[in-house]
Amino acid sequence: MNHPMTRMSRARRAFRTATNAVRSVLAPAGLVHQEQEQPVPVPAVNPVDVYTLEEMPPAEVIEAAASDYATACDLARAADRGKRKAKKLLGRLPAGLYGRWLVEQVPSSRQTPDLEAIRATYARLDLGEVPMRTCAPSLRVTAAAEAAVSVEADRDQALALAG
Repeated sequence: MNHPMTRMSRARRAFRTATNAVRSVLAPAGLVHQEQEQPVPVPAVNPVDVYTLEEMPPAEVIEAAASDYATACDLARAADRGKRKAKKLLGRLPAGLYGRWLVEQVPSSRQTPDLEAIRATYARLDLGEVPMRTCAPSLRVTAAAEAAVSVEADRDQALALAG
């Protein structure tokens, strides 16, 4: 069950995001002050093993690979949505046999650091901030024609929110 304060902070965050989107279209200079207060993101760099000019594949091969990658990403997102929808129902079932499907909850072998406990330990020992490192850059492939349409759609949506 969602806590009322969590819902409120999500609503505030959504409102702030929509407000910033409208401002970015109508008065982009007004956002400059906010951006200066926040750390500037480090741009992604090329991979270490980038192709040399002699190794560079033909443009058609690159275009086909980009198309295959974008299609696979779309299929993966659709599969994730399908899994989440099914898990919503299946996750609340008591363990048992349903038709030919055995549904049960099994403990995970995966572990993740408990950042709250780590922060508490750092604070207790007066070690300062918990050291963090950035994640590896993500590969993003966007069709050039779609990128131009996306910007226009975002602008129109922001103007609709303002009006």
